[in-house]
Amino acid sequence: MKTLSVGIGCRRNTSPAQIEAAVRAALGPHAIERIRAIASVDTKADEPGLLEFCARHALPLLLFSREQIAAITVATPSDAVREHLGVDGVCEPCALLAASCEPAALVAATVRGACAAHTAPDAIPPAAPATSAARAVPIAPTAPTARLLVSKTHHGDVTVAIATAATAASVEPPDHAPHRQDLR
Repeated sequence: MKTLSVGIGCRRNTSPAQIEAAVRAALGPHAIERIRAIASVDTKADEPGLLEFCARHALPLLLFSREQIAAITVATPSDAVREHLGVDGVCEPCALLAASCEPAALVAATVRGACAAHTAPDAIPPAAPATSAARAVPIAPTAPTARLLVSKTHHGDVTVAIATAATAASVEPPDHAPHRQDLR
């Protein structure tokens, strides 16, 4: 079952092999087939290595605006990302935003290269390079919650975080009280 959303931050012109190595390292025991989407900042719409990685694995690349990313709290802000993009981080907020997207939005993004949940009604997804089947898609999250499974990890010039949609079964009870069991 595809339940993982992977947020990626990378330097310009990072190779698909470097991205692949970073994603596999962050996944740990999880299979790459469990990934439902890759996510990054909208300035990565034409990033060849990211597009090629997504094409190799038939994964949608969801793009989020700096405004959407800035709305997500980052536990460990990056001074370099703040200076370059004006946000506290990329991979963690993007993973959480992608995990918050409804599955129907991801199917639409994969099948049509566009989504009914664009950040702007007239937004047109940038075309992927001719050598790549991947298409970057601007999208707005629609589900209420997500949680990080893997916090930001560094692997060379790539940072990766992994999130999943929070479900009733994965959320702690609000009072965190221990459950009592009658053992009579």
